[in-house]
Amino acid sequence: MYLIAPMVAGVMQSFSARWSSVDVPTLLRACGVSLASATAATAVVALGGIPLGYALARKPGRALATLGFLVQLPLALPPLVSGVLLLFLVGYGAPLGRLTEGALTDSFAGIVLAEAFVAAPFVIIASRSAFAAIDPALEDVAGTLGRSPLEVFLRVSLPIARPALLSGLLLAWLRAFGEFGATMMVAYHPYSLPVYTYVAFGAQGLPAMLPVLLPALFLAFAIMALSSLLGTAQTTGASLEEGRAAGIVVSAGRSSPQAWQGSGGGARAGATGLTLSVEKRLDGFRLAVEWLTRARRLAVLGPSGSGKSLTLKLIAGIERPDRGKVSIGERDVSRSAPAERAIAYVPQSYGLFPHLTLIDQLRFPAGAEPDRALEWIERLGLCGLEQRRPAQLSLGQQQRVAIARALMRPADLLLLDEPFSALDAPLRAALREELLDVQRAFAGTTIVVTHDPAEAMLLADELLVLEGGRVLQSGRTDLVYRRPASAQVARLLGAEHPSDGVVAAGDAILAGPEAVLEVAGPPLERGRRVRWSFPPGRARLGAGGRYQGTVEETASVGLEDRVTVRFGSTTVRILASGGDWAPGRVCRFDVDPRTIQVWSVD
Repeated sequence: MYLIAPMVAGVMQSFSARWSSVDVPTLLRACGVSLASATAATAVVALGGIPLGYALARKPGRALATLGFLVQLPLALPPLVSGVLLLFLVGYGAPLGRLTEGALTDSFAGIVLAEAFVAAPFVIIASRSAFAAIDPALEDVAGTLGRSPLEVFLRVSLPIARPALLSGLLLAWLRAFGEFGATMMVAYHPYSLPVYTYVAFGAQGLPAMLPVLLPALFLAFAIMALSSLLGTAQTTGASLEEGRAAGIVVSAGRSSPQAWQGSGGGARAGATGLTLSVEKRLDGFRLAVEWLTRARRLAVLGPSGSGKSLTLKLIAGIERPDRGKVSIGERDVSRSAPAERAIAYVPQSYGLFPHLTLIDQLRFPAGAEPDRALEWIERLGLCGLEQRRPAQLSLGQQQRVAIARALMRPADLLLLDEPFSALDAPLRAALREELLDVQRAFAGTTIVVTHDPAEAMLLADELLVLEGGRVLQSGRTDLVYRRPASAQVARLLGAEHPSDGVVAAGDAILAGPEAVLEVAGPPLERGRRVRWSFPPGRARLGAGGRYQGTVEETASVGLEDRVTVRFGSTTVRILASGGDWAPGRVCRFDVDPRTIQVWSVD
């Protein structure tokens, strides 16, 4: 009520206003000066303030933090003080004043300078907030798609931040349009509307004010109304698009395997080998990785916080190592920008640009071919979704769009950071199979980051196991699985309920009196104490089993029973369907030697 009351009071005084005393030509000139100068000042502020806001949001450091504090000071200064400070810089006796022979005061340029000084903080603050709210992964992904930092800023960061930037520019324009104190001190002439209002008030008093103030009220109202209409139009458009997207079926939409045959995807021919020898310190965390591999399907396995994603970013060039190097084939790319590394990268969040439709996402990478975009859309079951934005797609669809976009440019490596982490179990299983198809179609090397050993074993021929920023083990996936280097590795590979034993032969473990368990893999050292484990679902109960034990306990697990069997001096857990497995009953069971993990006791 308080904010509206003065305007109501002004309207009520309209009947006693001195309309005949208005100098219409001077008033119109003052309106024109204020409109033009506010627009010019806002343009100047936009050219400098938006990039500065981006730098303040993206570049850490005490120097920029101090700069961010200083550029907001005009908000705290009385306008007259701002004008005096400007005179020390551009006045007749000031350095810039002498250089320009006084052209920056008592001129239209002086008005623009004064208005820009007081209005700039609004744009800088809005820009910094807008860019800080953008997920940095979007800019990282754009870099790996072959775009330069300037292109990333213009085509990704700026469009995403546009709504907040427009709000900041509107506030700056309104602030500049209504500026009086700084303008009067720097450039009393030509009259701007606020200065002319002050002059008219001094000459004719309050009764003459309403005719002078009406243009200011009208222009402010018009600008605010236009801003509201534009905002409503954008909201309505978004709502209509969301309405058209309603009822999306969240499914894998998998294309047939035959559709993949004979395609090289987006890979470049002859992409072989990865050499990684890096060290990186980040916020008290130290990552040290040594990895030399020639395999085409790789996986990095480890728990959260182990350095998996950081390793991928070092390969992509998003992060730079403190020391060491990264080589892809024969190319040392340690100093290359992400856009120069010929790498396709899909982050955990998929990194889809919220302002682009599906088809525009696929056309974004440098050198993208339109025909190939249509090909990937068909292969990945995305037909009919070309004009939808990421918010209108299911998670499974978003994942397939992200992979297709990454493959739109020639690449030696396809990097996938936790590609299934946000998906439910049925969709995850379906998309794993799709990713297998992608790996077959992609002629280069794929590296999948995961904490799921099942995904690693399905999607990788070679494995790197990390924990706490250090390499625990690396090598062929089947050998790492069968012979974990330590209990830590065995745990990360899914070993459950491990048992103790002694090596009886190169391929056998003594689990107790007359309990010899056959194992596969590299020969074991006779007499060595070990631990061993196998997944409960990989053993079978039946009369023809090679091993004998005694049932100790049976528990229902969904449609199956988990049977605990005494075997030698230890117990094993076996999943069984049907049958009478009462405690105390003698039973026989079998287990594939290739599924048994064995590791030495430290």
